[in-house]
Amino acid sequence: MEYEPVIGLEVHAQLLTASKLFCGCSTEFGSAPNTHVCPVCLGLPGALPVINREAVAMAVRAALALDCRLRSPSLFARKNYFYPDLPKGYQISQYESPFSERGQLRIETPEGTKRIGITRIHMEEDAGKTVHGVGSDSIVDLNRAGVPLIEIVSEPELGSSKEAANYLRALREILLFIGVNDGNLEEGSFRCDANVSIRPRGSKALGTRAELKNLNSFRFVERAIDAEVVRQTAVLGGGGRVEQETRAFNPDTGRTRTLRSKEDAHDYRYFPDPDLPPLMLAESLIAAERERMTMLPRAVRERYERELGLGAAAAQTLTQHPAYVRFFETVLARSGDAQRAANWVLTEVLRGVELRGLEAVFPVSPEQVGELLILVESGRITGKQSKDVYAAMVGTSDPPSRIVEARGLEVVGDESELMPLCKRLVSEHPKQASAVRAGKKAVLGFFIGQVMKETGGNADPKLVSELFQKLLSEGRE
Repeated sequence: MEYEPVIGLEVHAQLLTASKLFCGCSTEFGSAPNTHVCPVCLGLPGALPVINREAVAMAVRAALALDCRLRSPSLFARKNYFYPDLPKGYQISQYESPFSERGQLRIETPEGTKRIGITRIHMEEDAGKTVHGVGSDSIVDLNRAGVPLIEIVSEPELGSSKEAANYLRALREILLFIGVNDGNLEEGSFRCDANVSIRPRGSKALGTRAELKNLNSFRFVERAIDAEVVRQTAVLGGGGRVEQETRAFNPDTGRTRTLRSKEDAHDYRYFPDPDLPPLMLAESLIAAERERMTMLPRAVRERYERELGLGAAAAQTLTQHPAYVRFFETVLARSGDAQRAANWVLTEVLRGVELRGLEAVFPVSPEQVGELLILVESGRITGKQSKDVYAAMVGTSDPPSRIVEARGLEVVGDESELMPLCKRLVSEHPKQASAVRAGKKAVLGFFIGQVMKETGGNADPKLVSELFQKLLSEGRE
């Protein structure tokens, strides 16, 4: 029997607030263990949570960007379970009444654009972190306890590991563009659980799912899902039954392994948190977040292709990060040539960029690149010279024009200066001159190369070509 996979994703995205969801402790990453804690996030008796307004605003912005319907009021609930890094013995989340639901995200597939439904987005606090293998001990760091998250739950509508990875990339781009998440998979601020099941191809019923926990790279998402599909297919093919459970992926073996049986909602004994009132979303807050949203990456790509005439691949790369868009559009505003600006940013600039979450460190400024392109367009320097100028600009604030002047790189475009050189070369190479006169135009490149060699690449190649054609067509040296 032929089976097809059915995949749904749960993405936990950390909101870029300075403080935690229910207290004033810092959310800074990488600090000494247990230095960003207080009675609230430690769950000490009598400590009461207070909602972080900025976290609510960012969560609303994400919901609007993903076409979700907002719900007001919504309720916070206690999700009860025991683990050493959960100091209260419960996690504050949202269950029956999330603040948003019924959204969508469009992804690209070989068959075209596909709409993936989003079941819900809800707010919750993160747990702490347990570190195993410290000597013979395990230790707990509670700096992350209480960090604000949104959980984005997709419908089980993804049909392959490739679609799942494309969904994650598209979602990460949107969260980056609207400034609510830094997309850092390595630090855990954007992480994914995948619910994977298989069913007979063409069937509408869903199979028993296994949850793959904490997949922290797009490549691991694809590999883990593919491995789990293979495992479940083998189980059913052998007459067995897939168990509902939570599994982990081992990238070294390329296999998934059992962690624990999968809990259902009733196992967590959800109930409304008595310390938090219903969350009411003011119309003024919703309106303000609509205003704050920049154009989303898909819309930017479509504009680049439609209005600027860029190819799909170029538009895709330029919109992978909001800093790329800002850089490219500044270059374009100065130079005015979309194709030339895109080519330079793609081939020269982006290979030297260092991304740090929402920030990007570029090797040069967009103003420098814009001026450099103007120098090329005006004919002051050649395309070859522009590469030398660019290399000299990297890591400096020097304007290209100053580099051109200091290094004597300006194009030699004076006919009176070039004509004597061209005449001398024709007389020194009669065999090649005769070949050109006989109709072998390719040999003309020999003469142009000689001029460029003698002028250090500074001669205007177009003018040089015209001069040789004139000399050789007239048959005189």
